[in-house]
Amino acid sequence: MATTSSTSYFERIQDFVAENKKVVVIGTAAAALAVGGVIYYASTSRGPGGDLEKGKARDKKKSSKKRKTVNDSDGPLLEEIKPKVADEGQYYYNLEARAHHQIEDALSVEEIAKMSVEERTTLAGTLKTRGNTLYQNRKFQQAVDMYTRAIQVATKSEPVYYSNRAACYMNLTPPKYDLVVQDCDEALRADASYVKALNRRANALESLSRNQEALRDFTAATILDKFQNESAAQAVERILKKIATEKAAVILSTREPRLPSFTFVSAYFAAFRVRPLPTLPENPSTGDNTLLLALQALAAADYAHAVSLVNEAMEQGISWEIGKAEALNLRGTFKFLMGDVSGAKDDLYESVKIYPSLTQSWVKIASVHMEQGEGTKAFECFEEAIKHNPQDPDIYYHRGQVLFITNEFKDAADNYTKSSELDDTFVFSHIQLAVALYKMGELARSMATFRRTMTNFPQRSEPQNYYGELLLDQQRFVDAVDKFDRAVELERAKPPPMNVLPLVNKGLAIYQWKQDIAAAERCCDEALRIDPECEPAVATLAQLSLQQGKIDRAVEMFERQAELARSEPELINALTYQYASTAQLEFTRNYPEMAEQLAQIARSMAV
Repeated sequence: MATTSSTSYFERIQDFVAENKKVVVIGTAAAALAVGGVIYYASTSRGPGGDLEKGKARDKKKSSKKRKTVNDSDGPLLEEIKPKVADEGQYYYNLEARAHHQIEDALSVEEIAKMSVEERTTLAGTLKTRGNTLYQNRKFQQAVDMYTRAIQVATKSEPVYYSNRAACYMNLTPPKYDLVVQDCDEALRADASYVKALNRRANALESLSRNQEALRDFTAATILDKFQNESAAQAVERILKKIATEKAAVILSTREPRLPSFTFVSAYFAAFRVRPLPTLPENPSTGDNTLLLALQALAAADYAHAVSLVNEAMEQGISWEIGKAEALNLRGTFKFLMGDVSGAKDDLYESVKIYPSLTQSWVKIASVHMEQGEGTKAFECFEEAIKHNPQDPDIYYHRGQVLFITNEFKDAADNYTKSSELDDTFVFSHIQLAVALYKMGELARSMATFRRTMTNFPQRSEPQNYYGELLLDQQRFVDAVDKFDRAVELERAKPPPMNVLPLVNKGLAIYQWKQDIAAAERCCDEALRIDPECEPAVATLAQLSLQQGKIDRAVEMFERQAELARSEPELINALTYQYASTAQLEFTRNYPEMAEQLAQIARSMAV
C-alpha cells in the first residue's frame, strides 16, 4: 500500500491540533484531524423579564423537576416571570382576583385596551401560569390557547411567552415545527441571547431538514451557555456530520475527476521502485507507441500528460498482452488517485487477469481494498503477489505499510527489512523501518537507522524530512528545524517542481517551538506558491487561522481544502471544519459585541 510523507504529516497535524484543542474547534469531535474549533467564552444569557440572578435560580430550581416524557429536548421547563406592579398589598390582591375572574373568558381588543398597564401585566402572568399548568399536564393545545391570550394581553413582547408556546407546538401530534420556528423568531427578536429559544428553534429547524440554520442556532446556544449544555454540544456534532455527509455525496456525484496535488501524486509514485519500460513488439501499433509515451511522461513526473496518453492508448488499442496489463495498471492507478475507487479496482483486476505476474497491480489492488476497509482481502492480494514473484521487494515494503497503519509495528519492521534485503537502494524501506522502530519504542535503533540512511542517501530530502518529524515529536525544535531546512535545500537543488512538505513541516515546527504564527504562515504560503494544491499547507493555514480567531480566513481555507480533498473521508472532514467555522463566523456577526472578547480569549489560550 502506498503511503506518503503527507500521510505522516497529517498524523502530526492531528497531534498539533490535539495539543491545542482548547483553541481549535467547537463541537467537531468527529472530525478526522482533530476534536475541536475555536472555543469561545460567552456571558450567561439574559433571563427574559425580571432579575438575572433570580431568573437563573428559577431555572435551576425548575430544571430539577423536568419530566422526560415531554417531546422537547429542553424539557418541559417553562420559565416563570413574576409580573411587575407598582404597589404591593391589597392593590396587588385586587389585581390578581380580577385577573383570575377575567381568565375564564377571552377579552376583546376593546376590553384589553381599557385595562391599565398593571392589570394587563397581571392578567398576562396569570394566563401564562395557567398555560404552564396545562403544559405540565400534557394538555398542549389548551396551553397554546393560554399563551396566545397572554401574548395578546401583554403590554410588550415577552420572549418567554413565545418560547413556552413554541414548546407546546413542539409537543403536539404531529408537531407544528413551522410555528415553533415562528414563535422562537419572535422570542429571539426580543432577546437574541435567549438560549432556550435558540435550542427550541434549532430542534425544529433540524426536524424541517433546515440543517445549516439548525447548526447556526445550536452553535450559538452552545457558546452562550458557556459549553455547559452537553445536549446542544452533541447536537452541533450531529448536525455537522449530517451536513458534511450530505454535501460530500452531492459534490462527489457531480465533481469532474481530477488529479490531486503534484506533491501527493509524486509521493504516491515515489513509493514504488522504478521499473524498466516494457519492450515494444517488433511491429508496434499506434496504441503501443502511445503507451510508451505515457510511461515516459510518468517517468518525467508529467502526470497530466501521462493520464491523457494512457487513456488515448487504451482507445487506440494495444497489441500485446503485457502492454495491455501495463496500460490497465497505469489507468487504474490514476483512477484511484482521482477518487474513482470502483473503476480503479476493475482496471487493476483486469490487469492481473491478463498478466498475473504484474505484482505492482496486486499491490495496488491491496491499496484499494484498504481504502474500502477490507483488510483481509488486502493481505490476500499480497499473498497472490508473493506467489507470482517472491523476489519483488515492493511487495514486502507495501505489506509493511499496511501492517504499519494497523499498528502492527514489529511485523511491519520485518517486512521493511525483507524489502531492503532484496534491494537496499530504495530509500523508503530504510525510512519506514526507522519510523516503525520509533513506534516500537526502540529510540536508539530508530535514530541510528535514520543517521545511517542520511549517510547512504546524502542527496535525498526524504530522510532529512522524516528525521525532522521524529525530532519534532521529541520537542527537539532546533534540530528538527535544521533537518527541515536541509530537506528544503536538497529539494531546491533538484529540477522543479519541488516537494514542499518540508516547508510545511518547518512552519508547523516553528509554531510549536516559538508560537510564531507569522513565520509558520510564511512557510505555508511559500509552499502554496510552489504547489497551489498542496493540501497539508492549506490545512495548516486553516488551523493557524483558527488559532488566531481569524474565522473568516479559516472558512476560506477549509473551503479550499474541500476542493482539494481526494477521498470521501477527506472531503467530509474538510466540510465538517468548514461548516463549523462558518457557524462560528455567523455567531460573531450576530453577536458583534462578543466578537473581540472571543478573539482575545482564543489568542490567549493559544499561548
